[in-house]
Amino acid sequence: MSSYDVIIIGAGPGGYVSAIRCAQLGLKTAIVEGRETLGGTCLNVGCIPSKALLHATEMLHEAEHNFADSVDWKQMLTYKENVVGQNTGGIEFLMKKNKIDWIKGWASIPAAGQVKVGDDVHEAKHIIVASGSEPASLKGVDVDEKTVVTSTGALELGKIPKTLVVI
Repeated sequence: MSSYDVIIIGAGPGGYVSAIRCAQLGLKTAIVEGRETLGGTCLNVGCIPSKALLHATEMLHEAEHNFADSVDWKQMLTYKENVVGQNTGGIEFLMKKNKIDWIKGWASIPAAGQVKVGDDVHEAKHIIVASGSEPASLKGVDVDEKTVVTSTGALELGKIPKTLVVI
């Protein structure tokens, strides 16, 4: 069983900033994240990828009205993925630089002062819960991330839809 001064559950903007500050204050710090990359919803499937696509769309609009008239959607998605990769990689670098342990997996709190990830239980004097958000579903609507999508699925569409309804 490993022991920390503080364990942060969630590596989004609230979690990773908390982890960095705790480490800077000299606390033995760990951060728990279940995704394959750090940064939470914002960096992986929310704010940053949507802003990257918005930027690419603005550039496309400029190109269509002043230059070419074809859309390279796959190239736009590649641009989005590159932006996400640069940002999440930057967060991972900051964790290493500040000697913060990244415990990969989904956390639970089985008892006071304990964080369980997989089969491992870690002790912590303090626990910060920065678990982020999940999309809410509408009753009776099946989200398949192809025809009916969340904001995450909307950023990964295989092609630009001719029509789109946003609820």
